[in-house]
Amino acid sequence: MANNVIVGQSGGPTAVINSSLAGVFKTAKDLGADKVYGMRHGIQGFLEKNIIDMSEKIRTELDLELLKRTPSAFLGSCRFKLPEIEADKALYDKIFDILNEYEISAFFYIGGNDSMDTIKKLSDYACVINSPIRFMGVPKTIDNDLAVTDHTPGFGSAAKYIASATKEIIRDGLVYDIKNVTVIEIMGRNAGWLTGAAALAKGEDCEGVDLIYLPELPFDVDDFIVKIGELLQKKNSIVVAVSEGIRTAEGEYVFELTNHTEYVDSFGHKQLSGTARYLATLISEKFGCKSRSIELSTLQRCAGHLTSRVDITEAFQVGGSAVRAAFDGETGKMIILKRVSSEPYICTTDIYDVHEIANIEKKVPLDWITEGGTNVSQQLVNYIKPLIQAELTPIMITGQPRHIVVDMEQ
Repeated sequence: MANNVIVGQSGGPTAVINSSLAGVFKTAKDLGADKVYGMRHGIQGFLEKNIIDMSEKIRTELDLELLKRTPSAFLGSCRFKLPEIEADKALYDKIFDILNEYEISAFFYIGGNDSMDTIKKLSDYACVINSPIRFMGVPKTIDNDLAVTDHTPGFGSAAKYIASATKEIIRDGLVYDIKNVTVIEIMGRNAGWLTGAAALAKGEDCEGVDLIYLPELPFDVDDFIVKIGELLQKKNSIVVAVSEGIRTAEGEYVFELTNHTEYVDSFGHKQLSGTARYLATLISEKFGCKSRSIELSTLQRCAGHLTSRVDITEAFQVGGSAVRAAFDGETGKMIILKRVSSEPYICTTDIYDVHEIANIEKKVPLDWITEGGTNVSQQLVNYIKPLIQAELTPIMITGQPRHIVVDMEQ
């Protein structure tokens, strides 16, 4: 078998996922890979043999640097759930037939929980059929909900954007001498790491947000309205950060309390949107004051103009570490980040059994949420702060960031 490798990207993109792709590509070439193939649109595209030779797209050092600084997924992504092996053995035979056709020795998948499930299943089937192909997971998710690893590449840059945008929203709310409430909706699904990042807006030049609600604790709508009323008696401008995934004590998502269009992906994940809009409308109806909702939405994960240098560097490192591990014979593993020290910040990479990571959701510790569930502790702020440090600005051409892209027809 030739020394060819293949890499794909899966799930929601981030501002630094392509830095991990660059790490895989460069390290594989440095270690002597004959070909570095890329799957267009993850495992779903792979099954259609939608595969490109990465060397035809990344020809120069400038291309590689542009790739690191280009947000979203260069290869395209998918949300495709592999069935259990017993349910569709023929599909797995097809996957390995394609891998053998392209003479693949190592398979790398950059993604979050669902992507690690793919690595787990493929590495398990490789054992069943005694295939020498190695399978490695490269962590990625702005939600920061992957188990074992200290944090995930993509989270730091999203947290930096959220903290910065929140600080600017707070300034904007102070312009007029009238009562006003702004509710910011932040991604994260069932984990509140990103919403907690709104707390970083507080500083010498900013009073910070007034309330923060994470999905780790039940959300009480009536209590929320009471707290807003108490705040309106004390100040004019109120800013609240809520997770898209907050639920009532009965387990119902808050956005489901109003009319909404429901979309569910192949992994059974509901599209969470409308929480802030519902709460802002409720506030206006109750208090008759100006109230607006702001959904940061995909801006949190595609803001390549405000990436954290720490984040983009670590994203590149985990890609390279995955390749080195595979070339050393490891399989069925994911690269993790291990924090050695917070002051000064020192973080290293290691490998960990993907079976202990896939399908396990890491949430914010309850003791990092303040009593009453309306804010986060300094521990969470201290945890996030090193991850947003420094910047790696885009390469600017004619006043705008220059990106590198795969030809649209592919």
